[in-house]
Amino acid sequence: MHWKPGFAFALMLAGAIPAGAQEPAPKTLDQLAPEIDALFAKYQAEQHIPGLVYGVVKDGKLAYVKGLGVQNIADRRAVTADSLFRIASMTKAFTALAILKLRDDGKLRLDDLAEQYVPEMKGWTYPTKDSPRIRIRDLLQHVGGFVTDDPWGDRQQVLPQADFTKMIAAGVPFSRAPQSAHEYSNFGYALLGRIVTNASGMAYTDYVRRTILTPLGMTSSGFDAPKAPEARYALGYRWENDKWTAEPEMIDGAFNSMGGLQVSANDYARWVAFLLSAWPARDDPDTGPVRRATVREIAQGLNFTSVVNRTGASGGDACKLSSAYGMGWRVAQDCDLGLTLAHGGGYPGYGSHVMLMPDFGVGVFALANRTYAGPSAPAWDTAVAMDEAGLLEPRAVPVAPAVAGAYVAAKAAYAAGDLGPLRGKLAMNFLMDRSADTWKAELARLKAAVGECPTDEPLAPMGAMSAAFRLNCDKGRLDGLLLLAPTAPATVQALRFRVVPPEAP
Repeated sequence: MHWKPGFAFALMLAGAIPAGAQEPAPKTLDQLAPEIDALFAKYQAEQHIPGLVYGVVKDGKLAYVKGLGVQNIADRRAVTADSLFRIASMTKAFTALAILKLRDDGKLRLDDLAEQYVPEMKGWTYPTKDSPRIRIRDLLQHVGGFVTDDPWGDRQQVLPQADFTKMIAAGVPFSRAPQSAHEYSNFGYALLGRIVTNASGMAYTDYVRRTILTPLGMTSSGFDAPKAPEARYALGYRWENDKWTAEPEMIDGAFNSMGGLQVSANDYARWVAFLLSAWPARDDPDTGPVRRATVREIAQGLNFTSVVNRTGASGGDACKLSSAYGMGWRVAQDCDLGLTLAHGGGYPGYGSHVMLMPDFGVGVFALANRTYAGPSAPAWDTAVAMDEAGLLEPRAVPVAPAVAGAYVAAKAAYAAGDLGPLRGKLAMNFLMDRSADTWKAELARLKAAVGECPTDEPLAPMGAMSAAFRLNCDKGRLDGLLLLAPTAPATVQALRFRVVPPEAP
């Protein structure tokens, strides 16, 4: 494992930072491409997928893309980066961002009751007398109390808007009281589409096109898939009785906001690059169609969490992930890949997957034209392969002056063998938690173990008030953590050192 400053704090506390292993020279993405291609080719063959396209977005652009197979088994037209695929539930991320933009523009609040914008909901009978009424936020995060409705919801794509209005007015049987548990609901995201329409004063599709697709240059993307240019249209199939059968082509309808969007790889890469550009927070001009802070908000998994395995071949051996549903995204922290945002798409005729790694500015996505053939495993395996190849480079986080100054004093304290250089820089708790004499003995013990530490790795800030560090010493290495207190001026509330265990032969 190579040194990742962004995760140094967690790794240090877990004792997981390895001792001075020799790092292989990083590969380029072109050098890794045959391995990536093999992952997707294997998946295509095993899952009987007529065609798929996959891409890697890195440093704000589509860094690698490739199509496999055919758009249509009749004319055998090859899949390209311009082939058009439906992305099914990956549409939900667009719907969520549309809601957040309406919030930014003062058209709604996330804690508003959904029935304020969908009046047909006002007559609903809730499952218990103490059930809270559904908020917009509840629909975003799938805690509205509705039953999981795959695959029923997928077939509602063509439902006319007038029929959807009647469906809403008739009421809905609840699976549970709202806000009591996460339960994935396509119906809930269809309601969000109606909220976008009523809050914006324009059709959901028009609002998404005007505020997101067009500003991002996603000129080939849209919702009325059967009207797409035939030369680029990837027809959807299901694999049944050892043969492909074309799925019915579904026109745009009332459930479009939960899964109706059609994109090309070239277009979708623009979306991925835009989302990734929201990290890290910074002072640069905010030029996107939606504010960076609003985009980062989608990663807030504010409801019920679950412990899951990482998707893909490494899942059994990798650390467990705590996963929650944010706003149109499944959000988790991975000990190798950092913050991850992911979502699949399953639909009659199509399967898709996307995963973002904002800490590194990298995203991987794949689109396929076979029912429910969501290529999540090769997408995550690609991310792991990039990590192992040294291609995930943490985004630079500036070191705050207060942290930098405290770090200089902490290194001087180690060199001196006492806390003298930190005099005047310690928070009131510091010497209460460990006396100066105990610190002197501890520094002597560390120095006996690893000697002087003449060089160090770049400081790894965890924010403006803390940082992890690594010292390169005469007889080994030290990992450490520096944590400042919320005082003015900032003072040191904690300083920790750990000897890196010697590398095994």
